[in-house]
Amino acid sequence: MTFNWCHGPNCHTHHTLSRIRGSKGNKVLRTIKIKQGRYNWGNDNSLNHWDFFCNQSCLMDFIKTHITSVIAIAPRREALETPIKVEKEKDTNWRGDPYTRTNIIRVDNA
Repeated sequence: MTFNWCHGPNCHTHHTLSRIRGSKGNKVLRTIKIKQGRYNWGNDNSLNHWDFFCNQSCLMDFIKTHITSVIAIAPRREALETPIKVEKEKDTNWRGDPYTRTNIIRVDNA
């Protein structure tokens, strides 16, 4: 079994019983140890974010602390676009009142 320590910068400060370690008089709050692969569904053995964070609070603390460094890895310099086709379709609801439904259809230009 492989384990990681939670990467949340404040994980060791949360007051929960699962974080208490040490003998009488030498107690500490310790970062949680996480078993890898605990939330891998199916045959996929790849790592996911829950292999590095014990809960969503620790994940969000990490993101708040390191978001500028993460974005610096692959900064977005221009907008992304997906080609679509828009179709308007007239229909009636269950009472017979008319309305227009807008359908967005992705266009594959490949």
